[in-house]
Amino acid sequence: MVEITRENLTQFNNEGFFVAKGLLDPEIDLGPIKAEYKEVLDNAVSDLQARGIIKNNYMELPFEKRIFRVIEESNGELNKYLDITLPQKDINSQTPMHCGPAVFNLIRNSKLLDAVEQFIGSEIYSNPTQHVRIKPPAHYLAGTTRVLSEIDTTVWHQDAGTGTSDADHTNTLTVWISVTGASIENGCLMVAPKSHRKGLALHCHDKRANYSRQSIPERLIGEDREPIETNPGDVIFLSKYTMHSSLPNLSENIRWSLDLRYNPIGQPTGRAWFPGFIARSKSKPDSEMNDPSIWKMSWGRAREKLTRTPPSSFQRWSEDDPNCA
Repeated sequence: MVEITRENLTQFNNEGFFVAKGLLDPEIDLGPIKAEYKEVLDNAVSDLQARGIIKNNYMELPFEKRIFRVIEESNGELNKYLDITLPQKDINSQTPMHCGPAVFNLIRNSKLLDAVEQFIGSEIYSNPTQHVRIKPPAHYLAGTTRVLSEIDTTVWHQDAGTGTSDADHTNTLTVWISVTGASIENGCLMVAPKSHRKGLALHCHDKRANYSRQSIPERLIGEDREPIETNPGDVIFLSKYTMHSSLPNLSENIRWSLDLRYNPIGQPTGRAWFPGFIARSKSKPDSEMNDPSIWKMSWGRAREKLTRTPPSSFQRWSEDDPNCA
């Protein structure tokens, strides 16, 4: 069993990140995720075909090959079915998302929460800013209009800059889980060590993207940038102020990770319109959510509400900020 030591916490505080090698078992802990997403892909393909977005179901291909073929043909639309959250805008009653029991059980995984507890304490809230990242080979995106989206290369940012300002004092912890191996070739995470000491940096509108996205200007990142290669089951813990990005996937296979966040119970999440839940409470264990169906219903209710009242923007900086010129 992997334990988070005092030395590990010291490294996290000094560098802004820590890699827990082998924290999760690739088969026991991550196997259910892989199995669940095979079913998710089947259902998504059926729906995309029914909507006339794709013609081929690629049934003859294995999961990894099939998923990036569907991403390519659907112009990235498949990602809405895979992600464990709702989009920033244009939400309707049919907007897809995935809130399955395997994902819920991973969020509440005891090994994961034991580690999280060492960083933020025993009263743990599952922050609703959570994503699955299934990154296909970059050359399969060459013909799409969303080449610079999250499915290709994640731009330099801080997680503190992707939520509303009410969470500025929240002790948010990012937990990045490697489902497949992540290497320099297939698009691993990049961090700027010690960048968390600078506090919240300016983020500017990324003019390369064809939808709203903000990134940290190159001049503010610094020269010290470190790729973090991981094996399946490795977990990267990040400060909310640690500058990070990812490399493009130049391999022939997908790079798959999950990006979860936790904060102490009672602190703002930065996305108040999305539902979180109590994952662990030593003081009030009866308050913990342990039913994945209730969690799924909470997201369904949020979707219905947001269909009527769109969510607020969590873009923190205006597109015409003079500091971005």
